[in-house]
Amino acid sequence: MISIRDHRKIGKELDLFCFSDLVGPGLPLFTPRGTIIKEELQKAVEKICKSYGFQKVFNPHLANIKLYEISGHAQKFSDEIFHVTSEKGHDFVLKPVLCPHHTQLFASKMRSYRDLPIRYMESEKQYRAELPGSVSGLSRVYAISIEDGHSFCRVDQVKEEVIRIVNIIRDFYSSLGLWDSKWVSLSVRDYSAPEKYIGDPKDWDICEDMLKEISDELSLDAKRCEGEAALYGPKLDFMFKDALGREVQIPTVQLDFATPKRFELFYTDSNGNKVSPVMVHRAILGSYERFMMLLIENYAGAFPLWLSPVQVNIVPVNIKNHLDYCVKLREIMMGEEIRAEIDDSSKQMNYKIRQSNMMKNPYTVIIGDRERDDNKVSYRLFGSTETVTMRALDFINKVKREIKEKIVKIER
Repeated sequence: MISIRDHRKIGKELDLFCFSDLVGPGLPLFTPRGTIIKEELQKAVEKICKSYGFQKVFNPHLANIKLYEISGHAQKFSDEIFHVTSEKGHDFVLKPVLCPHHTQLFASKMRSYRDLPIRYMESEKQYRAELPGSVSGLSRVYAISIEDGHSFCRVDQVKEEVIRIVNIIRDFYSSLGLWDSKWVSLSVRDYSAPEKYIGDPKDWDICEDMLKEISDELSLDAKRCEGEAALYGPKLDFMFKDALGREVQIPTVQLDFATPKRFELFYTDSNGNKVSPVMVHRAILGSYERFMMLLIENYAGAFPLWLSPVQVNIVPVNIKNHLDYCVKLREIMMGEEIRAEIDDSSKQMNYKIRQSNMMKNPYTVIIGDRERDDNKVSYRLFGSTETVTMRALDFINKVKREIKEKIVKIER
């Protein structure tokens, strides 16, 4: 039995994404409505990250397998890598992770201790050859739209850098009303199986102690979880409960002394000596597909105003008498970057209102003679039968404010 919050059901009803047998399983296609949500999420996370010094980069989807042999991912994901060949002798792999590409950006020129930290962020595809029977909806796909970032810094900068990233996570998840529902895992090595990890055990000790100190300082109360570390280092994983009661890990901050050494990355210190930087991996929302699945189910499709594909749906009581005013309102709203639509179908007004509620539009605006003549709007919030009337300009300013402030629960 499919839950009423199941993202596959809601995604179809709200026209957010679809699948095609010709394209293939595990490869979702996002409609214009679904793409709006993805782009709004990307804009929001990138805006926050830029304010903390991250810069966008862009890298190819293909790479030489040697890149991942050096990083250790070729061994770790040996059965999950897509190989791409051609009759002209090309032999590449589709990137299973983004971080090795970022090491090569760092390595592209000489770096001084004064240049650090250097922070890269990227929202791009990575690919995993999952078992055919394991792909399902948006929860597990072959082509993963990943939000990823890496900082290269000195050892004395690591603590401040991790704190900055935790602040990014706090800011972003607060905008979704989710920050207070988290708990944090201090994910460390499985000490009985050192062969599962790369790097010097002494570096691991330093990293684990650093993360514990940061957790204490920020009152994160991180729970120590052995065996949950990444290939190259320990991490702080932020855990949330979704709307179906499942515990999911989304954002993460990971310390890595090993990868820069493997790629022989260095900067010159104040004495002119070559020093290996520390690499701090971070994901704020991780996979866009998986994150959208969680949001769809968390909100049951009734997204916060700033994320909603249609923010204001305008319903004329009578097409002949009221459509011109509706068009004028929509043009003003679109000029203010409010996503507005008009239901100019020949259906009855009550049907249009019900349809607007079925599509879970945050605001349904109803326009009749009074609204047209007095330059006003009457609106209903999603889920409410109360109709509120106000000046059109006041309504537009109200919506703009709520979008800007990313209000999760609109005041009633």
